[in-house]
Amino acid sequence: MKYLSLLLLFTTLSLSGYTQDKDAILGKWINSTGEAHVMISKRSDKYFGKIVWIKDPKGTGGTVKTDLKNPDPGLRKQPILGMEILKNFVYDDGKWTDGTIYDPKSGKTYSCNMTIKDNGNLSMRGYIGISLIGRSEIWKRVK
Repeated sequence: MKYLSLLLLFTTLSLSGYTQDKDAILGKWINSTGEAHVMISKRSDKYFGKIVWIKDPKGTGGTVKTDLKNPDPGLRKQPILGMEILKNFVYDDGKWTDGTIYDPKSGKTYSCNMTIKDNGNLSMRGYIGISLIGRSEIWKRVK
């Protein structure tokens, strides 16, 4: 009985630590260029990110920046502010995988993996096909 109690205690502690690790990504992050803040949230067991601030919400013409490069002509008038650019990430062994990242500057969607580095920064790896062929960025948490 004593060993069963200890086993249950360790299991509970392990699971509570596991939950903290997988939700460590939640919150507001600034992209590598400093042009946007992205709020990462959780729906069910998946993680999503939405642009909640952009440096210049209105372009040089004074109109709201829209998704002009979107491959779907019907979405090109959609404002970039409020756009969900990170979708469907799942937590797996210290990283968030199997998600996608949309780049409104190019209108392209990439497969993406994310990890939190020891210094607290978010490492993003966007790619097509295999992650060896892609681009990495470092995002920092907004305080």
